[in-house]
Amino acid sequence: MSSTLLAPAILDELRSVVDPRGLLTARDELRTYECDGLTNFRVAPGAVALPVSTEQVQALVRICHRARIPFVARGAGTGLSGGALPTAGGLLISLARMNRILEVDLPNARVVVEPGVINQEVTAKIAHARYFYAPDPSSQSVCSIGGNVAENSGGAHCLKYGFTTTHVLALEVVLPDGSLVHIGKKTPDAPGFDLPGIFVGSEGTLGIATRITLRIVKRPECIQTLLAAFHSTNEAGAAVSGIIAAGMLPAAIELMDNLAIHAAEAAVHAHYPDCGGLLLVELDGPEAEVRALMEQVGQICRDHGAWEIRVAQTETERTLVWKGRKAAFASVGRISPNYLVQDGVIPRTMLPEVLNEIERMGAESGLRVANVFHAGDGNLHPLVLYDSRIPGQESAAMAVSEKILELCIEKGGSITGEHGVGVEKKHMMSKMFAEPDLQTMQRVRCAFDPLQLSNPAKIFPRPRLCGERAGEYKPHSVEVAGLAERF
Repeated sequence: MSSTLLAPAILDELRSVVDPRGLLTARDELRTYECDGLTNFRVAPGAVALPVSTEQVQALVRICHRARIPFVARGAGTGLSGGALPTAGGLLISLARMNRILEVDLPNARVVVEPGVINQEVTAKIAHARYFYAPDPSSQSVCSIGGNVAENSGGAHCLKYGFTTTHVLALEVVLPDGSLVHIGKKTPDAPGFDLPGIFVGSEGTLGIATRITLRIVKRPECIQTLLAAFHSTNEAGAAVSGIIAAGMLPAAIELMDNLAIHAAEAAVHAHYPDCGGLLLVELDGPEAEVRALMEQVGQICRDHGAWEIRVAQTETERTLVWKGRKAAFASVGRISPNYLVQDGVIPRTMLPEVLNEIERMGAESGLRVANVFHAGDGNLHPLVLYDSRIPGQESAAMAVSEKILELCIEKGGSITGEHGVGVEKKHMMSKMFAEPDLQTMQRVRCAFDPLQLSNPAKIFPRPRLCGERAGEYKPHSVEVAGLAERF
């Protein structure tokens, strides 16, 4: 799509909706928004709008709908799948200015926020009352709740507490025609269809969330974090299976290999042991239970070859342990000029086998692979290291990344655990899903966005039309038509 999509008259209309600095059109300004955290793909939008209210978002989307202009909503731009990649010549709607915490309702354990609120700020707002917001992606100090909703983000503590979808009670959504709907209820487990469950993780293809009601959790009485050093990731992976098989549900189980440990240690100085595989296990709950279970975890780790075990003795030590883990992705930049991070999922019992295969793939390609895992739920984050200045290395890294995802599918897993499909992995969707599955997904998308203006060209491996021909939409059944009126 060319920049002619946004003709001067359309730009004037868009400018009239937001304040004078709320519409960016200068080339240098637009470059800031040409990619998200996945920098391999870059596209310049025709303009960037920065609304401050739901009403402004509605007005912007209505203009796009009338003029058939594609638009992409963007949060903090920390996504790693190209989910916020602009459409060339289209409108990018940045929600960064919509960053207010609107309501804190502690008696009912919920918080209402705008999409630009930073993840970590939710917990900071309620920490005084010993509450916290559980989903904690590694980028939680900078990523926004709106982006977390779009990608159904998880984090280290998703093993016990669940992903974003578990914590979203209700949403105010601007549909792709500019109409406003409210889905879900402020009460947990509301009767009826789980419409928030459809919207969360839809990667911005169904509309724009402008107000989000979150469930918050009471902070447990006791939290303990254990570090266990193993000679290999195989031993550490076997210990993970042993812990889960013992009937425990830790708050988090994380695994790092030697490359990731060295990178994180250089960046954060978390005092990690120099080992082949490092396991971080966090337990929370009543103090007596946590202390008893932690002894059991330590014994399981020793039984599987752990040669050093430490338990963080203070909150400062515990914070430093997690700071090292959450810095792992960025820290890899210290040991490689470029890297690709993948996001596949496997059954956790497959960890040792899959780790061996990833090591073989790296050696065969001549590339190093650093591994960081949400080991408790089998969510892998292999980082394929390369140097783009060396001819052929980038394409080799992409090939290894794709083979890792194919391996995840082969072992009964998924191509993404929390980063989303975006543009990076959409060609893999047909390897995981049959054509009837993809057609069903498309019907859901068409129910919300028959013109496919909202974050187009994402998720699906090939262009798909809602009607028989481009530009023509014919509802396939009555449930597809008039959706907004029936929310």
